[in-house]
Amino acid sequence: MKKVNLQDLGTKDYKATWDYQEELFDGIIQIKRKNRNEKLNLETPNYFLFVEHPHVYTLGKSGDLNNLLLNEKQLKEKDIAFYKINRGGDITYHGYGQIVGYPILDLENFFTDIHKYMRFLEEVIIRTLAEYGLKTERSKGETGVWLDVDTPFARKICAMGVRSSRWVTMHGFALNVNINLGYFDHIIPCGIRGKAVTSLEAELGKKIDEAEIKEKILHHFAEVFGATFIKKEKTEV
Repeated sequence: MKKVNLQDLGTKDYKATWDYQEELFDGIIQIKRKNRNEKLNLETPNYFLFVEHPHVYTLGKSGDLNNLLLNEKQLKEKDIAFYKINRGGDITYHGYGQIVGYPILDLENFFTDIHKYMRFLEEVIIRTLAEYGLKTERSKGETGVWLDVDTPFARKICAMGVRSSRWVTMHGFALNVNINLGYFDHIIPCGIRGKAVTSLEAELGKKIDEAEIKEKILHHFAEVFGATFIKKEKTEV
């Protein structure tokens, strides 16, 4: 069952999207429990959500709050939300001009290996950015996609963090496309000191068509995961 239900949520509040992810995630878990308890073989669905969030910082379950450099009053003044969430990883920023992808997959439909899953997600973005002439790569021990890793100019262009239970995934990746990088100055991104953050716009010196790059991401996701997308138009959550 490698069919994936694709939904583009447009611009959506982080908490509302998180709740929606949990709803889809829990639905898959319930089917798996039913299969196990009643010895059934019901198919479990897979989902892929595209979304853009208004300004928000999110801190993973093992993250350090000290990596947020603003206090509550400053967050309010700048109109930035903040949530402690249940994914792996440390702190990151989501905002306008960033493409966020949330694959909510039953990995038993694909392969049961979280390490492989993370490397496959990275591979999707690496292949996508190669279409724009960028040579991106992995950084040992640091999840995500980077440029110039082994130089003083190392910079991250795509952050990743996931949650997994019973081989079901949620959360995912955040690719900086036309984003205002200034918002990263108020955090220590992913808890990593001394390395910068970049965007496709900053690297290429021009705005990028976000619809175009979404299509490229989907193409490479289907290729890497052997998946088939079932497209659904913009969805209200």
